[in-house]
Amino acid sequence: MFRSLRRRLLLSYLAIMALTLGVSATVVYVFFACSLYRQLDNELLTLAKAAAPSLAIAKKEVSTDLQQDIPWNELFKGYQSLEWFSVDGKLLARGGPVLSTLPLENRFLEAQQQGHIRILALPVYGYSQLEGYVRATESTEAVEQTLTWLALGLGLGGTIALSLSGIGGMWLTRQSLQPVEQSFDQLKQFTADASHELRTPLTVIKTSLEVIFLHLEPISPLNEKRLTEIASATHQMTQLVEDLLFLTRTDSPLKASTATHILLPLDEVIQEFVELIEPQAIAKRITLTTYLQSGVTILGNAAQLIRLFSNLLENALHYTPSGGTVTVSMTTVDRIVVVSVEDTGIGIAPEHLPLVFNRFWRADKARSHREGGLGLGLAIAQAIAHNHSAEITVSSQMEVGSCFRVLFPRHS
Repeated sequence: MFRSLRRRLLLSYLAIMALTLGVSATVVYVFFACSLYRQLDNELLTLAKAAAPSLAIAKKEVSTDLQQDIPWNELFKGYQSLEWFSVDGKLLARGGPVLSTLPLENRFLEAQQQGHIRILALPVYGYSQLEGYVRATESTEAVEQTLTWLALGLGLGGTIALSLSGIGGMWLTRQSLQPVEQSFDQLKQFTADASHELRTPLTVIKTSLEVIFLHLEPISPLNEKRLTEIASATHQMTQLVEDLLFLTRTDSPLKASTATHILLPLDEVIQEFVELIEPQAIAKRITLTTYLQSGVTILGNAAQLIRLFSNLLENALHYTPSGGTVTVSMTTVDRIVVVSVEDTGIGIAPEHLPLVFNRFWRADKARSHREGGLGLGLAIAQAIAHNHSAEITVSSQMEVGSCFRVLFPRHS
């Protein structure tokens, strides 16, 4: 139980850490990318402003290549280019290796992206009159490479941080749950000791009552009623003690051993407990039907399996009104054997379904229909199912009925 709890806590901790690291890395990446592209846009704007005075030279040139004519062409880098345009958008001259194929648009002083290049156009004015345009272009490969390395670094750093967090989380969950485990072990030991010590006085009371009923005559009606109540309470207390002892044993991984499991024909086991409980169905005028398959075997303990199915079937009979139906069926799906106990009883509210296997839990509506129940029957059924590597599930609908399914691994 605590192993599963530690696993859930660790996974929750790692999920929160992964979310935190992911959000942090995304924010850093986006902020850094925006800064790099803003810096690139500033470079383009500076380059375009530096080329603006050369528009007059470009208008007088016949050739569209100014590499040899402008005095500042040393400013060109291998990944930058310039283009000069007239007022009507006609290309006058160009310089540099990185050229754009986009037409000149009315998006000035606003950077544009085309593939792996960044483009920025600048209008040029002379004496309050528009003279033309200058467009600067620069490759973004260096920025993209920097961002790629940044993403790799953030990913690697996040993976290392998450791994270290997982190691630390394992240690923290173990340390934090250690006092709880110790308290739970002490509680289990106390329950086992108290239940064991209660068996002797309960046996004495039960024996004394039997002697009184057999040898003390006559018994007044009032005393007989009181003795009957004492006998009923003693029986209920004895059953509670036995159930607590059983749950304490199954809680222990050493005592809940499968060494006593043998190969069993499942249909014969089910038929045996059905025959034992059939008189209760007849007394309540409930139709009890079975659909079994022969030749299906599992590894298990016959006594425990009979108790598991008896608890499920008694639960179904208690919550099914007279005239209802309880069906026990068995099906096989690949390597799984499914045993279903279905009734047409009062049903279970949806909010109560996750609680039905809790110890001592009973819904108010169910309690009003069943007197004397201890609230341990389904908990014991689940414990036996887990001891047989099986899974038990429940589905229900109010005023329609419930269906408990036990999924066993099939043995060839």
